[in-house]
Amino acid sequence: MSLTPIMAPIMTVSEVESFLESEFPQINADGRIYSVDRVGPGEAVLLLDPTHDHLRPGGTVSGPTLFTLADLSAYVAILAHIGPVALAVTTNLSINFLRKPPLGPLIGHCRILKLGKRLAVVEVGIRSPEETDLVAQATATYSIPPPAPLES
Repeated sequence: MSLTPIMAPIMTVSEVESFLESEFPQINADGRIYSVDRVGPGEAVLLLDPTHDHLRPGGTVSGPTLFTLADLSAYVAILAHIGPVALAVTTNLSINFLRKPPLGPLIGHCRILKLGKRLAVVEVGIRSPEETDLVAQATATYSIPPPAPLES
C-alpha cells in the first residue's frame, strides 16, 4: 500500500551513481561496496557487498553497515524522484535488526511512503538475495531543502 501516488523517477541509475561519485565519494572510499541496482516508480534498490571490514564479532555484518545501507537506500530513492539535491538530509532513521545477516551480499529495497515538498518518509527492507526474510527493517524521514531562488 502506498501513501503517496506512485511517481516515476526523474534520474536514472547511472545519473544517481554519477551524482554519488561526485558529491558523496566517501561511501565507497574503501572500495565499491554500495551500488545502485535499480530505481523505479516510488522505489530504489541498492546492493551491499560487504567485506571482512564490515563484520562484527561473531561473523555478522555490523549494525553500522546495515544502518548505512538503509540510509543510503533512502537517499537514493528520494534523489531519484526529486533530482540531484545534495542537501536533502536525514532527520530521523529508526532501524530494527531482525536476524543475523551472514557475510555476503545484501539488498536494501526502499519504498517511498510520502514525498512532499519539504519532507519524505520511506521504508527500507534489508535482506540477503537468496532469502525472503528481512534481516533489518528501517523507516526514515528526510528533510528536502526549498528550491534555490532564481537569479535575476
